[in-house]
Amino acid sequence: MRLASLLCLLLSVTFALRAADEDIDPYDQSQQPLEVDTTDPKLTKIVLVAGSRSHGPGDHEFFAGTSILFNMLKQTPGVFPVMARDGWPKDPKIFEGAKAIFFYMDGGGGHPVIKTGRMELLQPYIDKGVGFVCAHYAVEYPGEKNAELKAKILTWLGGYYETGWSINPHWDAEIKALPDHPITRGVKPFKTNDEWYYNMRWPDEPKGITHILKATPPDKTRGTPEAKKHPGREEIMAWAFERADGGRSFGFTGGHRHANWGNENFRRLMVNALLWSAKLEVPAEGAKCDLNPDDLWKNLDFKGDAVAAKMRERLQALKKRVAELEKENAELKKGK
Repeated sequence: MRLASLLCLLLSVTFALRAADEDIDPYDQSQQPLEVDTTDPKLTKIVLVAGSRSHGPGDHEFFAGTSILFNMLKQTPGVFPVMARDGWPKDPKIFEGAKAIFFYMDGGGGHPVIKTGRMELLQPYIDKGVGFVCAHYAVEYPGEKNAELKAKILTWLGGYYETGWSINPHWDAEIKALPDHPITRGVKPFKTNDEWYYNMRWPDEPKGITHILKATPPDKTRGTPEAKKHPGREEIMAWAFERADGGRSFGFTGGHRHANWGNENFRRLMVNALLWSAKLEVPAEGAKCDLNPDDLWKNLDFKGDAVAAKMRERLQALKKRVAELEKENAELKKGK
Protein backbone atom coordinates (compact mmCIF):
# COMPACT_ATOMS: atom_id res chain seq x y z
CA MET A 1 0.00 0.00 0.00
CA ARG A 2 2.86 2.36 0.84
CA LEU A 3 4.44 1.88 -2.57
CA ALA A 4 1.12 2.62 -4.30
CA SER A 5 0.64 5.78 -2.23
CA LEU A 6 4.12 6.99 -3.09
CA LEU A 7 3.52 6.42 -6.78
CA CYS A 8 0.22 8.33 -6.66
CA LEU A 9 1.88 11.26 -4.90
CA LEU A 10 4.73 11.18 -7.38
CA LEU A 11 2.32 11.37 -10.32
CA SER A 12 0.25 14.12 -8.71
CA VAL A 13 3.19 16.50 -8.38
CA THR A 14 5.14 15.66 -11.53
CA PHE A 15 2.84 17.65 -13.81
CA ALA A 16 3.40 20.78 -11.72
CA LEU A 17 7.14 20.41 -11.93
CA ARG A 18 7.06 20.59 -15.71
CA ALA A 19 6.34 24.30 -15.40
CA ALA A 20 9.63 24.68 -13.52
CA ASP A 21 11.59 23.36 -16.49
CA GLU A 22 13.78 26.16 -17.81
CA ASP A 23 12.66 25.35 -21.36
CA ILE A 24 9.00 25.99 -20.58
CA ASP A 25 7.59 29.46 -19.95
CA PRO A 26 4.17 28.87 -18.38
CA TYR A 27 3.22 32.51 -19.07
CA ASP A 28 3.96 32.52 -22.80
CA GLN A 29 0.58 32.92 -24.52
CA SER A 30 1.97 33.94 -27.90
CA GLN A 31 1.48 30.54 -29.54
CA GLN A 32 -2.28 30.44 -28.99
CA PRO A 33 -4.13 31.43 -32.20
CA LEU A 34 -6.62 34.24 -31.58
CA GLU A 35 -9.63 35.19 -33.71
CA VAL A 36 -8.49 33.02 -36.61
CA ASP A 37 -11.61 32.39 -38.71
CA THR A 38 -12.62 29.79 -41.27
CA THR A 39 -14.22 30.24 -44.67
CA ASP A 40 -15.28 26.59 -44.92
CA PRO A 41 -19.07 26.39 -44.37
CA LYS A 42 -18.80 22.63 -43.81
CA LEU A 43 -16.95 23.16 -40.54
CA THR A 44 -18.78 23.71 -37.27
CA LYS A 45 -17.43 26.92 -35.82
CA ILE A 46 -17.44 27.35 -32.04
CA VAL A 47 -16.25 30.66 -30.60
CA LEU A 48 -14.55 30.55 -27.19
CA VAL A 49 -14.15 33.82 -25.29
CA ALA A 50 -11.70 33.89 -22.39
CA GLY A 51 -11.82 36.55 -19.70
CA SER A 52 -9.10 38.91 -18.56
CA ARG A 53 -6.56 38.19 -15.83
CA SER A 54 -8.25 37.48 -12.49
CA HIS A 55 -7.43 36.12 -9.03
CA GLY A 56 -4.15 34.50 -7.98
CA PRO A 57 -2.06 31.85 -9.72
CA GLY A 58 -3.89 28.65 -10.50
CA ASP A 59 -7.33 30.22 -10.07
CA HIS A 60 -9.49 31.85 -12.75
CA GLU A 61 -6.95 30.91 -15.40
CA PHE A 62 -9.45 31.82 -18.09
CA PHE A 63 -6.95 32.08 -20.94
CA ALA A 64 -5.20 28.80 -20.12
CA GLY A 65 -8.45 26.92 -19.48
CA THR A 66 -10.00 28.17 -22.71
CA SER A 67 -6.84 27.22 -24.59
CA ILE A 68 -7.22 23.68 -23.29
CA LEU A 69 -10.83 23.53 -24.49
CA PHE A 70 -9.71 24.95 -27.84
CA ASN A 71 -7.29 22.03 -28.21
CA MET A 72 -9.90 19.53 -27.02
CA LEU A 73 -12.41 20.68 -29.65
CA LYS A 74 -9.81 20.27 -32.40
CA GLN A 75 -9.85 16.55 -31.61
CA THR A 76 -13.39 16.26 -33.00
CA PRO A 77 -13.34 16.11 -36.83
CA GLY A 78 -15.29 18.89 -38.53
CA VAL A 79 -15.11 21.31 -35.58
CA PHE A 80 -13.31 24.64 -35.97
CA PRO A 81 -12.74 26.41 -32.64
CA VAL A 82 -12.00 30.12 -32.60
CA MET A 83 -10.62 31.79 -29.48
CA ALA A 84 -10.82 35.40 -28.32
CA ARG A 85 -9.39 36.91 -25.15
CA ASP A 86 -10.02 39.61 -22.52
CA GLY A 87 -13.76 39.09 -22.34
CA TRP A 88 -14.75 40.13 -25.84
CA PRO A 89 -13.37 39.72 -29.39
CA LYS A 90 -11.43 42.59 -30.91
CA ASP A 91 -13.69 42.12 -33.93
CA PRO A 92 -17.21 40.96 -32.98
CA LYS A 93 -17.73 39.84 -36.58
CA ILE A 94 -15.89 36.69 -35.50
CA PHE A 95 -19.24 35.54 -34.06
CA GLU A 96 -20.67 35.33 -37.60
CA GLY A 97 -21.25 31.73 -38.63
CA ALA A 98 -20.73 30.39 -35.11
CA LYS A 99 -22.87 27.45 -34.02
CA ALA A 100 -22.08 28.04 -30.35
CA ILE A 101 -20.48 30.78 -28.25
CA PHE A 102 -18.68 30.09 -24.96
CA PHE A 103 -17.87 32.61 -22.21
CA TYR A 104 -15.40 31.84 -19.39
CA MET A 105 -14.65 35.01 -17.43
CA ASP A 106 -15.48 37.20 -14.47
CA GLY A 107 -19.16 38.05 -14.26
CA GLY A 108 -21.48 39.98 -11.97
CA GLY A 109 -21.76 43.73 -12.45
CA GLY A 110 -18.59 43.79 -14.56
CA HIS A 111 -19.66 40.95 -16.85
CA PRO A 112 -18.26 41.67 -20.34
CA VAL A 113 -21.47 40.35 -21.94
CA ILE A 114 -23.67 43.03 -20.32
CA LYS A 115 -21.57 46.01 -21.38
CA THR A 116 -23.35 48.56 -23.54
CA GLY A 117 -24.58 47.17 -26.84
CA ARG A 118 -23.21 43.66 -26.43
CA MET A 119 -26.39 41.80 -25.52
CA GLU A 120 -28.09 43.57 -28.41
CA LEU A 121 -25.28 42.35 -30.67
CA LEU A 122 -25.65 38.78 -29.39
CA GLN A 123 -29.46 38.69 -29.57
CA PRO A 124 -29.66 37.91 -33.32
CA TYR A 125 -27.36 34.91 -32.79
CA ILE A 126 -29.53 33.70 -29.93
CA ASP A 127 -32.61 34.16 -32.13
CA LYS A 128 -30.99 31.98 -34.80
CA GLY A 129 -30.48 29.17 -32.29
CA VAL A 130 -26.74 29.60 -31.72
CA GLY A 131 -25.56 27.78 -28.60
CA PHE A 132 -24.86 29.87 -25.49
CA VAL A 133 -22.48 28.47 -22.88
CA CYS A 134 -21.23 30.11 -19.69
CA ALA A 135 -18.68 28.69 -17.26
CA HIS A 136 -17.90 29.56 -13.65
CA TYR A 137 -18.13 33.29 -12.82
CA ALA A 138 -19.63 33.91 -16.27
CA VAL A 139 -22.92 32.38 -15.01
CA GLU A 140 -23.30 35.34 -12.63
CA TYR A 141 -25.46 38.22 -13.87
CA PRO A 142 -26.80 41.12 -11.76
CA GLY A 143 -30.43 40.18 -12.27
CA GLU A 144 -31.27 41.26 -8.72
CA LYS A 145 -30.71 44.86 -9.86
CA ASN A 146 -32.33 44.67 -13.28
CA ALA A 147 -35.62 42.86 -13.95
CA GLU A 148 -35.19 43.18 -17.72
CA LEU A 149 -31.74 41.60 -17.58
CA LYS A 150 -33.04 38.85 -15.30
CA ALA A 151 -35.83 37.97 -17.75
CA LYS A 152 -33.44 37.99 -20.70
CA ILE A 153 -30.72 35.86 -19.17
CA LEU A 154 -33.28 33.30 -18.01
CA THR A 155 -34.41 32.92 -21.63
CA TRP A 156 -30.80 32.71 -22.82
CA LEU A 157 -29.23 30.46 -20.17
CA GLY A 158 -32.14 28.92 -18.26
CA GLY A 159 -30.71 29.89 -14.87
CA TYR A 160 -27.99 32.06 -13.40
CA TYR A 161 -26.07 32.97 -10.23
CA GLU A 162 -27.61 35.88 -8.34
CA THR A 163 -25.74 37.71 -5.59
CA GLY A 164 -27.52 37.47 -2.23
CA TRP A 165 -29.55 34.48 -3.40
CA SER A 166 -27.00 32.00 -4.76
CA ILE A 167 -23.81 30.98 -2.95
CA ASN A 168 -20.23 30.26 -4.11
CA PRO A 169 -18.30 28.17 -1.56
CA HIS A 170 -15.31 25.91 -2.14
CA TRP A 171 -16.26 22.31 -1.36
CA ASP A 172 -15.72 18.71 -2.39
CA ALA A 173 -18.59 17.90 -4.74
CA GLU A 174 -19.18 14.18 -5.16
CA ILE A 175 -21.07 13.47 -8.37
CA LYS A 176 -22.58 10.07 -7.58
CA ALA A 177 -24.85 9.75 -10.62
CA LEU A 178 -25.34 11.40 -13.99
CA PRO A 179 -28.51 11.73 -16.08
CA ASP A 180 -28.90 10.08 -19.47
CA HIS A 181 -28.05 13.01 -21.72
CA PRO A 182 -25.63 13.59 -24.63
CA ILE A 183 -23.56 15.88 -22.39
CA THR A 184 -22.85 13.03 -19.95
CA ARG A 185 -21.70 10.49 -22.55
CA GLY A 186 -18.41 8.94 -21.51
CA VAL A 187 -18.43 10.88 -18.24
CA LYS A 188 -18.09 8.82 -15.08
CA PRO A 189 -19.11 9.90 -11.58
CA PHE A 190 -16.31 11.95 -10.04
CA LYS A 191 -15.40 13.98 -6.98
CA THR A 192 -13.47 17.23 -7.04
CA ASN A 193 -12.91 20.35 -4.99
CA ASP A 194 -13.86 23.57 -6.71
CA GLU A 195 -15.80 26.75 -6.12
CA TRP A 196 -19.05 25.06 -7.04
CA TYR A 197 -21.89 27.60 -7.07
CA TYR A 198 -25.40 26.53 -6.17
CA ASN A 199 -28.90 27.74 -5.28
CA MET A 200 -29.18 29.33 -8.69
CA ARG A 201 -32.02 31.54 -9.90
CA TRP A 202 -34.50 29.64 -12.08
CA PRO A 203 -37.69 30.63 -13.94
CA ASP A 204 -40.92 30.36 -11.98
CA GLU A 205 -41.97 27.61 -14.37
CA PRO A 206 -38.76 25.92 -15.60
CA LYS A 207 -39.06 24.27 -19.00
CA GLY A 208 -36.41 22.59 -21.10
CA ILE A 209 -33.88 22.37 -18.27
CA THR A 210 -31.96 19.16 -17.49
CA HIS A 211 -29.90 19.01 -14.31
CA ILE A 212 -26.51 17.67 -15.39
CA LEU A 213 -24.37 17.86 -12.22
CA LYS A 214 -25.86 17.50 -8.75
CA ALA A 215 -24.25 16.97 -5.34
CA THR A 216 -25.03 17.67 -1.70
CA PRO A 217 -22.85 20.41 -0.17
CA PRO A 218 -22.04 20.70 3.55
CA ASP A 219 -24.78 22.67 5.23
CA LYS A 220 -22.19 25.04 6.69
CA THR A 221 -21.63 26.37 3.15
CA ARG A 222 -25.24 27.57 2.81
CA GLY A 223 -24.31 31.21 3.30
CA THR A 224 -27.35 33.11 2.02
CA PRO A 225 -30.78 33.28 3.68
CA GLU A 226 -32.36 31.45 0.75
CA ALA A 227 -29.71 28.71 0.66
CA LYS A 228 -30.12 28.14 4.40
CA LYS A 229 -33.76 27.21 3.84
CA HIS A 230 -32.73 23.91 2.24
CA PRO A 231 -30.44 21.93 4.58
CA GLY A 232 -29.38 18.58 3.18
CA ARG A 233 -30.72 19.32 -0.29
CA GLU A 234 -28.90 18.04 -3.35
CA GLU A 235 -27.88 21.08 -5.40
CA ILE A 236 -27.53 21.78 -9.12
CA MET A 237 -24.08 22.86 -10.31
CA ALA A 238 -24.47 22.41 -14.08
CA TRP A 239 -27.48 22.33 -16.36
CA ALA A 240 -28.49 21.98 -20.00
CA PHE A 241 -31.22 24.19 -21.43
CA GLU A 242 -33.19 23.62 -24.61
CA ARG A 243 -34.41 27.11 -25.39
CA ALA A 244 -37.77 28.12 -26.82
CA ASP A 245 -35.97 29.58 -29.85
CA GLY A 246 -34.57 26.14 -30.67
CA GLY A 247 -31.08 26.90 -29.39
CA ARG A 248 -29.18 25.04 -26.70
CA SER A 249 -27.45 26.48 -23.66
CA PHE A 250 -25.28 25.13 -20.89
CA GLY A 251 -24.40 26.58 -17.50
CA PHE A 252 -21.40 25.22 -15.60
CA THR A 253 -20.45 26.60 -12.19
CA GLY A 254 -17.05 24.89 -11.77
CA GLY A 255 -13.78 26.05 -13.27
CA HIS A 256 -12.30 28.19 -10.48
CA ARG A 257 -9.35 25.85 -9.94
CA HIS A 258 -7.36 25.45 -13.14
CA ALA A 259 -5.96 22.08 -12.04
CA ASN A 260 -9.43 20.55 -12.42
CA TRP A 261 -9.06 20.62 -16.22
CA GLY A 262 -6.64 17.78 -15.60
CA ASN A 263 -9.62 15.63 -14.61
CA GLU A 264 -10.78 13.77 -17.72
CA ASN A 265 -14.43 13.61 -16.61
CA PHE A 266 -14.43 17.32 -15.77
CA ARG A 267 -13.16 18.42 -19.17
CA ARG A 268 -15.07 15.79 -21.19
CA LEU A 269 -18.31 17.09 -19.71
CA MET A 270 -17.50 20.59 -20.96
CA VAL A 271 -16.35 19.45 -24.40
CA ASN A 272 -19.50 17.33 -24.76
CA ALA A 273 -21.57 20.36 -23.75
CA LEU A 274 -19.91 22.57 -26.35
CA LEU A 275 -20.58 20.02 -29.08
CA TRP A 276 -24.17 19.55 -27.93
CA SER A 277 -24.79 23.29 -27.77
CA ALA A 278 -23.55 23.53 -31.37
CA LYS A 279 -26.13 20.84 -32.28
CA LEU A 280 -23.53 18.22 -33.10
CA GLU A 281 -23.94 14.56 -32.26
CA VAL A 282 -21.89 13.69 -29.20
CA PRO A 283 -20.15 10.31 -29.65
CA ALA A 284 -21.57 7.44 -27.60
CA GLU A 285 -18.26 7.19 -25.73
CA GLY A 286 -18.09 10.96 -25.26
CA ALA A 287 -15.92 13.51 -27.01
CA LYS A 288 -12.24 12.87 -27.39
CA CYS A 289 -10.33 15.07 -24.92
CA ASP A 290 -6.78 13.78 -24.68
CA LEU A 291 -4.56 16.13 -22.70
CA ASN A 292 -0.78 16.36 -22.72
CA PRO A 293 0.12 17.01 -19.05
CA ASP A 294 2.48 19.78 -20.20
CA ASP A 295 -0.46 21.70 -21.64
CA LEU A 296 -2.15 22.04 -18.27
CA TRP A 297 0.56 24.47 -17.18
CA LYS A 298 0.90 26.51 -20.33
CA ASN A 299 -0.73 29.81 -21.28
CA LEU A 300 -1.14 30.91 -17.67
CA ASP A 301 -1.76 34.57 -16.87
CA PHE A 302 1.25 36.33 -15.39
CA LYS A 303 0.12 37.71 -12.05
CA GLY A 304 3.07 39.73 -10.81
CA ASP A 305 6.73 39.26 -9.91
CA ALA A 306 6.04 38.35 -6.27
CA VAL A 307 3.45 35.79 -7.27
CA ALA A 308 5.71 34.32 -9.94
CA ALA A 309 8.59 34.08 -7.47
CA LYS A 310 6.39 32.33 -4.93
CA MET A 311 5.14 29.89 -7.57
CA ARG A 312 8.72 29.19 -8.64
CA GLU A 313 9.76 28.57 -5.03
CA ARG A 314 6.85 26.18 -4.56
CA LEU A 315 7.70 24.28 -7.71
CA GLN A 316 11.34 23.94 -6.66
CA ALA A 317 10.24 22.57 -3.29
CA LEU A 318 8.05 20.05 -5.11
CA LYS A 319 10.97 19.11 -7.33
CA LYS A 320 13.08 18.39 -4.26
CA ARG A 321 10.26 16.30 -2.78
CA VAL A 322 9.92 14.29 -5.99
CA ALA A 323 13.63 13.48 -5.88
CA GLU A 324 13.17 12.22 -2.33
CA LEU A 325 10.17 10.13 -3.37
CA GLU A 326 12.01 8.64 -6.31
CA LYS A 327 14.86 7.62 -4.03
CA GLU A 328 12.47 6.10 -1.47
CA ASN A 329 10.53 4.36 -4.23
CA ALA A 330 13.74 2.81 -5.58
CA GLU A 331 14.61 1.54 -2.12
CA LEU A 332 11.15 0.05 -1.70
CA LYS A 333 11.47 -1.76 -5.02
CA LYS A 334 14.79 -3.25 -3.91
CA GLY A 335 13.14 -4.56 -0.76
CA LYS A 336 10.39 -6.45 -2.60
